[in-house]
Amino acid sequence: MDQENKNQVIEEVEQKAVATFEQKNEEFDWDTFEKDLDGYSKDERKQLEDVYNETLSTIVENEVVDGTVVVISKREVIINIGYKSEGIVNANEFRYNPELKIGDKVEVYVETQEDRDGQLKLSHKKARALRSWDRVNESLEKDEIIKGYIKCRTKGGMIVDVFGIEAFLPGSQIDVKPIRDYDMFVGKTMEFKVVKINQEYKNVVVSHKALIEAELEQQKKEIIAKLEKGQVLEGTVKNITSYGVFIDLGGVDGLIHITDLSWGRISHPEEIVELDQKLNVVILDFDDDKKRIALGLKQLTEHPWDSLDANLKVGDKVKGKVVVMADYGAFVEIAPGVEGLIHVSEMSWSQHLRSAQEFLKVGDEVEAVILTLDREERKMSLGMKQLKPDPWQEIEQKYPIGSKHQSKVRNFTSFGVFVEIEEGVDGLIHISDLSWTKKIKHPAEFTSIGSDIDVVVLEIDKENRRLSLGHKQLEENPWEVFETIFAVDSVHEGTVTELTEKGAVVALPYGVEGFATPKHLVKEDGGKVGIDEKIEFKVIEFNKDAKRIIVSHSRIFEDEKRAENTATRKATKSATQKLKDNLEKTTLGDIAELAALKDEMTNNTVSNDTAAADNSADDVKKDE
Repeated sequence: MDQENKNQVIEEVEQKAVATFEQKNEEFDWDTFEKDLDGYSKDERKQLEDVYNETLSTIVENEVVDGTVVVISKREVIINIGYKSEGIVNANEFRYNPELKIGDKVEVYVETQEDRDGQLKLSHKKARALRSWDRVNESLEKDEIIKGYIKCRTKGGMIVDVFGIEAFLPGSQIDVKPIRDYDMFVGKTMEFKVVKINQEYKNVVVSHKALIEAELEQQKKEIIAKLEKGQVLEGTVKNITSYGVFIDLGGVDGLIHITDLSWGRISHPEEIVELDQKLNVVILDFDDDKKRIALGLKQLTEHPWDSLDANLKVGDKVKGKVVVMADYGAFVEIAPGVEGLIHVSEMSWSQHLRSAQEFLKVGDEVEAVILTLDREERKMSLGMKQLKPDPWQEIEQKYPIGSKHQSKVRNFTSFGVFVEIEEGVDGLIHISDLSWTKKIKHPAEFTSIGSDIDVVVLEIDKENRRLSLGHKQLEENPWEVFETIFAVDSVHEGTVTELTEKGAVVALPYGVEGFATPKHLVKEDGGKVGIDEKIEFKVIEFNKDAKRIIVSHSRIFEDEKRAENTATRKATKSATQKLKDNLEKTTLGDIAELAALKDEMTNNTVSNDTAAADNSADDVKKDE
């Protein structure tokens, strides 16, 4: 049955129904109407149902169909899919499309023809999900522009709902300029291009920046074609880094290096410019492709050296602020863009040069004297020490020879100690002038860097700005007294403090040190004197000029033995002489007996003399 016949049948049935109603309205029997199914016969009703059913769409559950939006409310969207009843979809499923209006065609998924309330249940979200991957892939292939709803922020970007799929929008792909506030995009519907799809993991990456770049590309070409060195353009601060500022010239980016922002030194570009600020810049240079454009800001103003006071000259005092520190000196800004160098040697009269950081730091306000001024080369050298009098001009009057002063240890060498009496006045204490009594191998044994030490001025070298100083001279020379105390052959108690191959250092009374060779460390029992052992020593040599004392432990018992041998020889000699005298007075009867006694005594005397001679020879050899 074609559509015209269907409509004709419906019209005839309706006319018949109206006529019947008008004729029998007053005596209408409602019970009969209900029993007879609206007053139609079974055939009429069947015919009418068939016609009505043919006007409805045939739907199957779990399929995707197209429908028309008929009602929109805050909570629901009612959609007509041509079925006997309309379906309801949660309004949240259309959140990605705030421009939805009545009459729009949408796709829906048939979940249930009739729920328990007899309501047709539809889902737009599921319909999008079933067709989403086909659409996403199609949009990538055709390079189409699609709409998406930004759901939320995530690490590195945003999550976008496109066709019911959660796609990733990197932060760098939101706009051509860096985005500082991501939250401002949440809840917005924007246009995107699909730039990447991972089929295995079902990942989609979209970009809004690609749309903007396409629009700007033509503008960029036009701008680049007109670029010339020295050209002044207006731009907007796009990004600020530690090394410079990126300027948007209308689709083309240029860089102002930090050194081209200001004639004066700055630590960070934020001191000069701020984001989104509009300013004029000059083109300094660009590469052949004009992809890297160098811009300048300070070049639009006069160089500070050109406006420097013409009356400024060498010898004038100036004030400024330390802007840069180096080991060799400090750069001081006396006017914006005008700097002078104070070399470390010009910071102090001291000849002991140190790091400039010991005198100044960045940010210090200083006063200095102009030493050199070259306006053509735009260079200036400054000095701080010139503000103070040179201490060496009247050094003889202030630090005469023999005067005593307190100084501070600044440095060590193997031969002495460098000290500073005052700033600019340095001196050297030779290692031999540190102590009268101690043998010092290195100054570190006696003092330390930074310590105070009292000194006596020994010599003045004004030309080389150096003082010869002494410390031991603060006390009288004790060796005049030591000569009587430590006389040769005197015996003193000493302690071995150091043992070497050449001998031992012995600590004697009054802080004096002596030295004993290995042969003089032998004990009477044949053993050796050990380290830290306290024992008696005999002085065998005293040299006042060389400040040297040689001692021996062995000589103590050796001399005692030698004395004993000498006494024996004297006693034997005396007895022999007495025997001779008696022999002359003896009778002949006693001669034989006396002769035997004489021979015995003579033999003893010869043996003792031989032993004594041998001991004396050994001592001479040892001393040599």
